[in-house]
Formats: sequence, structure tokens, C-alpha cells
Amino acid sequence: MERLDKQFEFFREIDKEKEITRHTFLADATRRENDAEHAWHMAVMTLLLSEYANEEIDVLKTITMLLIHDIVEIDAGDTYAYDEKGKETQAEREEMAAQRIFHMLPKDQAEKLYDLWHEFEAQETPEAKFARCMDNIQPMMLNDASNGLAWEENQVKISQILKRNERTALGSQKLWDYMKGILQRNMEEGHIVEDQKLI
Repeated sequence: MERLDKQFEFFREIDKEKEITRHTFLADATRRENDAEHAWHMAVMTLLLSEYANEEIDVLKTITMLLIHDIVEIDAGDTYAYDEKGKETQAEREEMAAQRIFHMLPKDQAEKLYDLWHEFEAQETPEAKFARCMDNIQPMMLNDASNGLAWEENQVKISQILKRNERTALGSQKLWDYMKGILQRNMEEGHIVEDQKLI
């Protein structure tokens, strides 16, 4: 029973992920999404978009990465994509959170998820590259669907978006090319500040 007790303690703990509000609005712009919704959305996207990965990927492994990668924000909080000051301490805050939360599990599962979280962060394997691609395009898709609400609210520049997405094409060139069309349209509609050309 000790193993089950630890697993269920972990499940109760990660319920807190539903309380972590992100900056991205839902598609209908009625409210902001939470971390758990973000993870679910990317898992479904990966299931259906994995055919566009640059390299063959283990879909279950990639989905697992996406389901766990933001659990650390229970302790570390959500760091907005364009919050440069917040990014200065993000890695340290998230590492401490990963140590605590994943190690609530039985040792074998704790090590597996902790290692998988680090693999996602390193962005070196085909699965991690594609997972990062999903993590970047999902909020862009929602920003587009909500008529650029969060982009406009934060006066986001195309240069900031391009910097954040320097590695997105490593997961899927086809999906990045598709997203560039969406970004171009949002610049033309005034949702994104055009401080440089997209291409």
C-alpha cells in the first residue's frame, strides 16, 4: 500500500496545476487557460500532429513529457514567455520544484519522470524537440484564435516571438512554416508589433 499511497499523494499534489493561470487566453477569449488545460491541449495536438515531426518520434514518450513538463510551476509559478526578469531565476526555481514534486513518487517513477523532465528541458532528443515545438505553437494558436488578445495586451513584438521560437523548427519545420503564416497575418492585423520582418 505504501507505493499506492505515494502515487495518490502525487495525484492530489498535481491537482494544483489546475490553479496555475497562464497568460494565454482560451480560444473564445473568455478567460485565461491554466497549466493543466495547456498540457491536455498539447497532448491531443501531439497525437494528431506527430506526422509532421522532422524525425520519427515515440508519441507516448512525447505526450508524457508534455503532460509533466509544467508540473514544476506548482511551486515555481508560470514564467511568462516574454518576462526577461522572471527568466533569470526560472531554471533554479523549476529545478527545486522538480526535485520536490517528482520525488513524492516511488523511487523508480520519480527518477523516470525527473529524467524525462530534464530531457524536455535539454531539447536534444527528437521527442524533446517536438515537445518544445508543441509548447511553442499551442499558445500561438490560441493567441491567434483570441484575435491576438494576449499579444496586444503585452505589446509583443515579432522580434520577441522569433527569438522564443529559434528552435521550434527543429521539432517540425512544416508546423513552424505554417505558424509563420499565422504570425504574418497577425502582424498585418496589428495584433503583433512589427519591429522587423518575419522572413
